Amino acid sequence: MKRVQVVPTWSFRDSEGNRLNPQLFSLLGAIHEYGKLTEATSQTGISYRHGWNLLNTWAAFFGLPLVEMQKGKGARLTALGEKLLWAEQRVVARLEPQLESLASELNLEIHRALEGVNPLLRLHASHGYAVALLPDFTDEIQLDLQYKSAEEALASLSRGACDVAGFHLPMEGMSESLHETYSRYLKPRVHRVIKFITRRQGLMVKPDNPKGIEGLQDLIRPEIKFINRQKDSGTRALLDHLLKRNKVSPSKISGYNDEEFTHSAVAAFVAAGMADVGMGVEAAARQFGLHFIPLSCERYLLVCHNKTLKQESVVRLLTAIRQPEFHEAVLRLPGYTPDDCGSVVGLSEVFSQG
Repeated sequence: MKRVQVVPTWSFRDSEGNRLNPQLFSLLGAIHEYGKLTEATSQTGISYRHGWNLLNTWAAFFGLPLVEMQKGKGARLTALGEKLLWAEQRVVARLEPQLESLASELNLEIHRALEGVNPLLRLHASHGYAVALLPDFTDEIQLDLQYKSAEEALASLSRGACDVAGFHLPMEGMSESLHETYSRYLKPRVHRVIKFITRRQGLMVKPDNPKGIEGLQDLIRPEIKFINRQKDSGTRALLDHLLKRNKVSPSKISGYNDEEFTHSAVAAFVAAGMADVGMGVEAAARQFGLHFIPLSCERYLLVCHNKTLKQESVVRLLTAIRQPEFHEAVLRLPGYTPDDCGSVVGLSEVFSQG
């Protein structure tokens, strides 16, 4: 089935209304990665001549070069070129959950218009790399995937706004506040848990780790700038739990109150040099070429009402996530494993393990 994606694009105009080709961002990204214009143009599917003209056109537009060409040393981005590249990646990463939720709504309408409509599954879930794979493996379902914080997803399930909710649970133990939050929405006699994946969380720093950051204790060093996740995110709850356990005061962390809204947005922030370190999943660190310092593992779980397990849409979801093809896709995500993926258990089991 055809599936649409919603991707943001930048539009640059000068005072005379001239516009520039946003294809530049793909070229800048390839130059940053490969360090050669010949390889960069090949990777982006354009000719060397077109790539060269594109760079010259944009340089004339801004009045400054975006790439430095050095004989025998290849090409590298100038400060302006890097700023443009990281700004674009930060915007894409920050908007990712909203754009994917919008795409899900559009795809649902397309699906409904086709013959032989499949059963509908409303899934509200915390944003993550593994759950983002689901649309590619659930063609037998009308999947309405909406990204919410873990608490928002559980609240949606509680009031009947979704069929399945996705949330995460630290493997080494829940904090009292997290247990209290989840207990408001999850009832052992009412709900069942579908095991999904486990993932590694940790600190993300520049690839050569120039500040020598090794763990949470380094976050209070005065020269270290941190970038945090938003207050209602599971990653923020995990960080606060780890800080408390390690007796690290958040008030001593420079940047603790500065927030981004996705793992990839935090990674892009660090990669752009706007912070020295951030907290997130290993997959985000690898996506942006960052060094990863593991701190904890957590389970990503799906939950639904007992009666919902018998719905055709949930039966098909379980079939999809139990397939080897889905497990292989999860394993390709750094730090992710499909442990017992698709197993259905009681709340008491996962809570006692967490």
